Amino acid sequence: MVLEIVFAAGCFWGVEKNFEQISGVIEVTSGYAGGNYDNPDYHQVLANKDNNTAFNFLNLLKKISWNDEEDENDEHNKEPNKNTINHTEVVKVIYDTKLVSTEFLIKNFWELHDPTQTDGQGNDKGNNYRSAIYWTNDEQKQIALSTKDEYQTLLNKKGFGEIVSELKPLDKFWQAEDYHQDYLAKNPNGYCPNHKTGVKFASKGMIKEKLSGTYNEHLKDLILEPLGDKEIIVIESDAYCPYCVAFKQKVLDKYKGSIPVRSVFAHNLKGYTIKTPTFATPTILFIENGIEKAGFQGYLSPQEFYKILGKFKLGDSKAFDIAFNEGTEGRFCKQYDIFKNTPDGVFVDKLSGAPLFDTNDRFNSKSGWLSFTKAIDNSTIEKPDNRFGMSRIEVISKSTGIHLGHVFEDGQNGTRRFCINATVLDFVADLKQ
Repeated sequence: MVLEIVFAAGCFWGVEKNFEQISGVIEVTSGYAGGNYDNPDYHQVLANKDNNTAFNFLNLLKKISWNDEEDENDEHNKEPNKNTINHTEVVKVIYDTKLVSTEFLIKNFWELHDPTQTDGQGNDKGNNYRSAIYWTNDEQKQIALSTKDEYQTLLNKKGFGEIVSELKPLDKFWQAEDYHQDYLAKNPNGYCPNHKTGVKFASKGMIKEKLSGTYNEHLKDLILEPLGDKEIIVIESDAYCPYCVAFKQKVLDKYKGSIPVRSVFAHNLKGYTIKTPTFATPTILFIENGIEKAGFQGYLSPQEFYKILGKFKLGDSKAFDIAFNEGTEGRFCKQYDIFKNTPDGVFVDKLSGAPLFDTNDRFNSKSGWLSFTKAIDNSTIEKPDNRFGMSRIEVISKSTGIHLGHVFEDGQNGTRRFCINATVLDFVADLKQ
């Protein structure tokens, strides 16, 4: 069974990294929860960090979490009507109970921070760093409460105070900004403090290893030498690396571009001139004739990867300007003349190789740009474009986010007209012809 649960244990960067490394965890997303206002963003949460005092917060926490029978007329425990309850930095953990138990994850939560610290962790002060578990089912609730008592006993023996973590059902999870997601994967040397008490459970519950033996064993004896042209090298780990897995699933598995991508252990590179340190995995290297042109440590999102690949492959060309600066090619340009009468086949994204348009849907609009009645299903995204005093619908490649053109309602026989820049496409002929 696949479930989700939300944890808060200080700065979400380190908490996200911790849970992503656990076998059985499918996805971890940084965000905000526990407050009483909608659509929080990082700056709001930071600005509100001192709005509610520890006294009021803990009394509200007590009322919600552990004392449902408390007198509703007790003014001492009522939340002030106009009091803003701030959100705290959290991570939403989606996990497979066949691989990891809820008990393991919750006990991991207790061990990875100091749950006795009020409104903060270490030097990170404020209610936006408060400790919390927000459950999504009754079993999670029971485990959260029982393990709290168990951990409190262990903490008492080591001289720690009372646990102050907020324990209650999840109201709503608000996803944090993109730059917070996988932050430490993108910035391997980024801020990641250790606030653990050092107190551990005797047993944490069930967890199954994802793999037995050496991870990426197929790369063990693989030696890579330069191809003599442009290529992309991904430095992998011989141990389980969640960021390597994420990069493979979100980028590499979907990539069909013309520049070859190869994976290797760092010590098996031969004959390359590399500037970027390769101790972090993944490290992504953009190579030409064996010489590194660009290198990046840590996870790259699809958007980041394709922006870098665009510069690497296209340089300062018109194609790059169209793809990433929403430019437009001239009417009847050279690439249009090449593509307007191709044999049967598909037009693909110039960077990812993802299919976008079929020649069966191409028609001559006499506009000087490639025209299609439709895009291949689920290959593009449409969004309003009100630039230059015009109201248009922009067409974007779903795989890479690059600008393709616009769609209009003036196509042949009442159809739509996808007006597309040929310069950002490649063509793949139908081999069955």
